[in-house]
Parts: sequence; C-alpha cells; structure tokens
Amino acid sequence: MTFEYAPAPESRSIVSIKPKYGHFINGSFVAGKKHFPTINPATEEILSHIALGGASDVDKAVMAAQKAYTKTWSKLSGKERGKYLYRIARILQERAREFAVLETLDNGKPIRETRDIDIPLVAAHFFYHAGWADKLDYAGLGHSPKAYGVAGQIIPWNFPLLMLAWKVAPALATGNTVVLKPAETTSLTALLFAEVCQQAELPDGVVNIVTGDGSTGSAIVNHPGIHKIAFTGSTEVGKKIARAIASTDKKATLELGGKGANIVFDDAPVDETVEGIVNGIFFNQGHVCCAGSRLIVQESIAEEIIEKLKVRMAKIRVGDPLDKNTDLGAINSKEQLIKIKELSAIGDAEGAERWSPQCNLSNKGFWFAPTVFTGVTQANRIAQEEIFGPVLSVLTFRTPQEAMDKANNTPFGLSAGIWSEKGSRIFWASQHLKAGVIWANTFNKFDPASPFGGYKESGWGREGGKHGLAAYLKNGKETGAK
Repeated sequence: MTFEYAPAPESRSIVSIKPKYGHFINGSFVAGKKHFPTINPATEEILSHIALGGASDVDKAVMAAQKAYTKTWSKLSGKERGKYLYRIARILQERAREFAVLETLDNGKPIRETRDIDIPLVAAHFFYHAGWADKLDYAGLGHSPKAYGVAGQIIPWNFPLLMLAWKVAPALATGNTVVLKPAETTSLTALLFAEVCQQAELPDGVVNIVTGDGSTGSAIVNHPGIHKIAFTGSTEVGKKIARAIASTDKKATLELGGKGANIVFDDAPVDETVEGIVNGIFFNQGHVCCAGSRLIVQESIAEEIIEKLKVRMAKIRVGDPLDKNTDLGAINSKEQLIKIKELSAIGDAEGAERWSPQCNLSNKGFWFAPTVFTGVTQANRIAQEEIFGPVLSVLTFRTPQEAMDKANNTPFGLSAGIWSEKGSRIFWASQHLKAGVIWANTFNKFDPASPFGGYKESGWGREGGKHGLAAYLKNGKETGAK
C-alpha cells in the first residue's frame, strides 16, 4: 500500500513584504539609490527590490557604528549588553513563524527546516551569547579582553538568518558594533531582523545592515574604519579577503568551503547510517558548507548501503518549499543551478554512474533532483570540488587507513562523519581526520556552545562557543587552525 501526502501549505499571510527596501543605518531605514530584484527561487516571483549599497552607504554605516561604539555600546556593562541580546532572542521566538515563512520564500528551503531548525537555532545563539556578555573577564580569554570596535560581517545565502546570528550575537556580546551585508539573493530576513533591533530598542548604530552585491562587500572589507572581518562564503572570495587585509592590522575569521567525508565502517548500524547520509547531503538542498558530499563506505557493505540509500532517496519529497511535507526545496538561484548541472555533467563524462529517483520537477523555479554518483574515484572532479547542491559522490575503501587517506585527500577540511558501533574506532578515526568538525553516528548537528570552523582551504578561526568569542576580542586567545 502506498500513502500519498495531501498538500499542507503554510500560509504567507503572516509575512508583509515591502515592494522596495533601503539600508538600515543608525537605527533607521534609509533609501537606496539603486535597487535589484530578489526572487522566490521556487517560483521565480519577484518578492521585492533590494538596495544596492555603494561606498558612500558603507561609509555612513561605519561612521554610525563607530559613533555608537564610542558613545554608547562600549560604555555599557556586559550585564546591560546581555539584556539587549536576551530581548532580541525573545522577540525572535515570538516572531518565529514570520521569520520561517519569509526565509523559505526568499531562500527556497523547506518550511519544516526553517521552522524547526534555522529559527530556533537563531534564537539559541542570541540566548547563549547573552549569557557570556558579563562573564568575559572570567572565561580565560586573556587579561581584561577588549572589543575591536566596528566589525564588518558578510554572510552567505544558504543560511541567511542563522549566519547573521552566528556573527551578530558574539560581536554584540563582546562589545563590538556591526556593519553587516547579507547575501545578494537572500536579504529579506536580515532586513526583518533590523525591525527586531528597533523593537528591542537596541541603541542606534549598534547594528547596521547594508545590502548589495560583491562590490558592497568589498567596500566593507577595505574600509579603514572596520577593525574585524567575519565572512562565510566561498574559498575563492575568502582568499580575496585575506589578500585585501594582509597589509593591514584587521583581524578576520573566514568560514569557507568544504567537501565533507561521511565515512561508513562495516559495523555501522545500516538503517540509521542511511538516514544520516540523507541528512548529511540533502539537508538544505545540499547548500551546506559542511555537507557530507563524499560518502566513503567500506567495500564489504557498499552494495547494501547503496541499495538502501536509493530506496530512501525515492521517498524524498521534492516540491513547494512552503508545503510542510516537502523534504527538498528549490535551488537558491539560477546561477547555482547552472553550477550544479555543470559539475554533474562532468561526473557523467568522467565515467561515474548517476542515479536519481523519479521526481516531478516544476517548470518554474530552480530545481534539481537528489542525485548519487557511484563508481567515483579520487581523481574525479565531483570528488574534489564543492558542488554545493544535492549531489553525493560514493567512494569505497578496504582498510581503515585507506578511509583516512581518502577522507583527507582534499584541499578542504571543514567536516567529517564517522559511522561505527565501536567507540575505539571512532576515537582512532577522529585523531586521523583533518577536519574542524567531526560527528560520530550523526551528521549536521549544531549547537551555539560548540565551536565551528575548518582547516586548510576551509577557513581561519572558529565561530560559536568560547572560541568564537575570542575572535571578537583584542586579548582573546583565539584557537583554531590558520
């Protein structure tokens, strides 16, 4: 017997989207000079028009942030700063449904992910960092740690509001003020967050949001009034930022790309592992820096794992992101869809075997079916390059050491997963993997108290936890590979 799910759409009525948005500077919205459209990737509907920030807009935002830092924010005690963060966290919880619907409309990810994962984690980050605000002197972060001043923050489109929280919350807790640029394709929830700042009566200029494209981000990076840079995005852009600030005294945290290995040993619990593989690569359409995009499975159980994986993939529901039954939503943009298709075609040309379940994809919007490639070798580009989509490459191994060698054979080093019933094997593997985040018998689990970041071309420094606080303090003892 086959059960069909009736549509269960979430209402859009809770969200009010303005036809045009400006920047948020010094506690108020200011008109932009030029605008560009932001669209719903599931339908290609134009949702609104977003201001394209230039050097003058960034300059005004930096001046507002510097004034707020000098005259207000730096003079508040940690206890008082923490009160504002608690207030923001509570407002985010109160407006959680509004944020979830808007994030889904603007990003394309399923409503059940924005509702159950993204927005609760956003509030949790503000709650967590609010608790740190008055304890910095006792956290082992150096003698009398001090804020840098104005932090420039540039966030990506895959987790728009969550990446905002990852950066804004620790910056404010440690006494910095902020100039933030959201991603070009997903600015709406950041602009709604600006309303939350107003509702929380955050002092003017403490948080400033300038929307725009790469040129706007470049203006932030190169502004002399910015003392700290926090960036999440591609390795290519991260390298440009590193070169731009190399001759300055600016500090930076860079969370960049990844090609995470999900390693399955022959004693792994098969059904649980298959579910973890699906979550590792198909969560958020594979738009995850730490996605388990390389499945490295022991040869003796590879056939069983792949067979059960295909059965599970056939049950993934692809469709309207606002439908509460949807598992896999729309690809965020036309440009990203083109990249996914190009790299998948290269996988075909290199001799890997592609498989996708039967999916009825809409003619409108940007869609890609969940896909697995078998017969992949280390030399294949799909095993080395970040596809950033719902595409899994499968490799096999015979010995544990071979698994480690294949897992580490990548320019990236952000994440890895280990599946085994033996604790000793998990500990052994974790000591040999060159990855900043390692999960055991699970994948894609996050907590504000846990530091996140990578090695090699996956970035500099850490975000989250006490380690993430150190990155925003002059005397902070920041840890993490460089």
